[in-house]
Amino acid sequence: MARELWKGNNAIAEAAVRAGLQAYFGYPITPQTELLEYLSWRMPELGRAFVQAESELGAVNMVYGAACTGARVMSSSSSPGVSLMMEGLSYLAGTELPAVLVDVMRGGPGLGNIAPAQGDYNQIVHGGGHGDYNMLVLAPSSVQEAVDLTYISFDLAEKYRVVTVVLLDGSIGQMMEPAEMPEMRPVRRLPEEAPEWAVTGAIGRQRRVLSSIYLQPPEEEEANLRILKRWQQVIANEVRCKTYYMEDARFAVVGFGSAGRVALSAVRAARAEGIPVGLVRPITLNPFPEKILQQYAGQVESMLVVEMSAGQMLEDVRRVVQGRVPVELCARLGGIMPLPDEVLDAIRSLARGEATLEGHPRDRWLQRMSLLY
Repeated sequence: MARELWKGNNAIAEAAVRAGLQAYFGYPITPQTELLEYLSWRMPELGRAFVQAESELGAVNMVYGAACTGARVMSSSSSPGVSLMMEGLSYLAGTELPAVLVDVMRGGPGLGNIAPAQGDYNQIVHGGGHGDYNMLVLAPSSVQEAVDLTYISFDLAEKYRVVTVVLLDGSIGQMMEPAEMPEMRPVRRLPEEAPEWAVTGAIGRQRRVLSSIYLQPPEEEEANLRILKRWQQVIANEVRCKTYYMEDARFAVVGFGSAGRVALSAVRAARAEGIPVGLVRPITLNPFPEKILQQYAGQVESMLVVEMSAGQMLEDVRRVVQGRVPVELCARLGGIMPLPDEVLDAIRSLARGEATLEGHPRDRWLQRMSLLY
């Protein structure tokens, strides 16, 4: 199929449709509203379910109910809207239901603004809801990658019975790029083709009960262990990461999504100056590419984390590296994207040997940022 010019949000919506999306529930919030708007006509056009809920709370609980039937279901929102969904996401996890959530991040905290940011990292990657659970988190850096990851997100959600999140910032949701759409999959026939765990009406079989409530502690522990064992399979099979120029790198930059994309421009500029630097771009933020980073921690002299938050992914990188090499931070907040020149200056500092193991890298970054305001 030929490549066409797509806006990121619309492209994600169409990719979900082609992956067999059967029911969408959402609520408008910038910068993801185009996704909901696109599906508001596309889903009814195909005879599929679209509901604009009264709130994000309503949307996530509609997802919960529809997921119980074995349908392919999805919602989408942006930062404060996703915060409202956290209880429902925990219920989905506790009931071991597959579902897809698209989070198009905006500036925050609070209501914030509609500019692109990556401040949802902690609430998505480390689970903002209550209890012991993980969500599988995919982070695209282009419209094409957003299409590809959305398309496979439903398969991953069903394979491991987890909530799978496509996590991107507003710039990717709003930008237009050429993208090739995948083939249209046939929609699953329900209840005939429902998964064996789904509730479809107990006619001619034993009744099934889907619940996140285990009032007896041993039963709750057993359920937690079952969820954890399934997550161990995710860690073993689904880590995704892309590296650039790391074969001979003495310095490594780590960034995801738009920040990783900006970092790649800076890495190429640094390479043109003769600085042996490479880029590690995590695609799965959960599971995090720990073994890959540990490998490069034994190769490089220092690392630089580039992100559009106050060092949320930084803490995961530091945890994985375990003090083997210095780690520095280059970040912008509140909807401001880092510029390639800013990242290039930070790479030059690494090359000059200015990275340090002493103190916290966020403190040094804050000291530099204080010169701007």
